[in-house]
Amino acid sequence: MSYESRKLRFLLNSAIFAAITAIMAQVEIPLPVVPISGQTLAVGLTATILGSRQGAAAMVGYMALGAVGMPVFAGFSGGPQVLAGPTGGYIFGFILSAFITGYILEKTSFNLGWALAANTAGMVITLLCGILQLKFVLDISWTAALATGAYPFIAVGLIKAFLASWLGITVRKRLVAGQFIKQSAPKEAS
Repeated sequence: MSYESRKLRFLLNSAIFAAITAIMAQVEIPLPVVPISGQTLAVGLTATILGSRQGAAAMVGYMALGAVGMPVFAGFSGGPQVLAGPTGGYIFGFILSAFITGYILEKTSFNLGWALAANTAGMVITLLCGILQLKFVLDISWTAALATGAYPFIAVGLIKAFLASWLGITVRKRLVAGQFIKQSAPKEAS
């Protein structure tokens, strides 16, 4: 495959998963400050399927769409005010989360056990980035930031980490077999 073809495939995969994240962001359970949404499940799926570089690129694309005002964030919101607001830290965290999740899988193995560990690490990264911004934007204590921005999401986050791992590994195997994405350097789990 030529360099141009690989680059085009990289961009298309990233764009497709940015769009999937935008769609899943609209599935939400409203809570007072930070809603539970499908965004984090989409981030985990993206990283598990695409790996570190493409996963992070997809999240950069997703964030860029929202930053320019496209209503791709939870609740059909968008614009720089969302990124600067109380929940913006989670969105910034998606990029780091996708990269680290994919990186862990690339350095170990794309199997359910490693995917669950990587997606759990990704969930923690997203929550940490979220509570950091939540604390400073709302000027609240660390205790309040944790109580509002982390604790309510741990149980559902673990469920999403499992779903992202299981679905992601299943879909990835099929995409690798169909040569839609390339197999990573470490051997793919069978």
